[in-house]
Amino acid sequence: MKMKLLHLIVAMLPMFAWAEGSTCFGTTSNGHLDSGVQLPSEGENFVGYSTIARLAGRTYVHSEVRKIVVSAYEMLETEKPHKVFKYAETGFEEGGEFKPHKTHRNGLSVDFMTPVIDKDGQSVHLPTHPFNKFGYDIEFDGNGSFEGMNIDYEAMAAHVVALHKQAVNRGYDLWRVIFDPKLQPNLYTTKYSDYLRENVQFSEKRSWVRHDEHYHVDFEIPCE
Repeated sequence: MKMKLLHLIVAMLPMFAWAEGSTCFGTTSNGHLDSGVQLPSEGENFVGYSTIARLAGRTYVHSEVRKIVVSAYEMLETEKPHKVFKYAETGFEEGGEFKPHKTHRNGLSVDFMTPVIDKDGQSVHLPTHPFNKFGYDIEFDGNGSFEGMNIDYEAMAAHVVALHKQAVNRGYDLWRVIFDPKLQPNLYTTKYSDYLRENVQFSEKRSWVRHDEHYHVDFEIPCE
């Protein structure tokens, strides 16, 4: 009985940490994190990009970011019930340097793998495994295609909108979204065009890596 109780307490420790809340320090490129929490490994319409990376501690975020991300996925269960999503790199439990990324240091940065549809028009997960650097080695062509898959701009736009709405609902915002500038115009052909133009700041400069197979989101949450 005592052993079962001990196992129960150990299993609930991450929940207690989440309840206490995280504190971020500094900036996304020069900061750290106190009481970081892990994103769930999966949900009804989403999965993480790698069990290996999760075990290596690479999927921690600020507790408020966790709530925003999860609630956005829940919102999409109703709005886009036939779409699936996948998140990628976030950061370490205590933040700090997170190679090979230049940011992801204070719990406010999350990479999301680009939603795709297959040749039959079905929503599928972009493949992520060690042989393609967990998806980061994928290169879409100028038409947003890769090995029979095409970027699902409608699903991506819906996701960014959901993230923004859930952030605002909690009293926060999105600082910026980084996505390949040459592919960004396709987001403005979706029904979410006006909302994105009015509420979301996309980086217009190409980053040091292309950001086509994933989009990087920085959340605007007060830090120490």
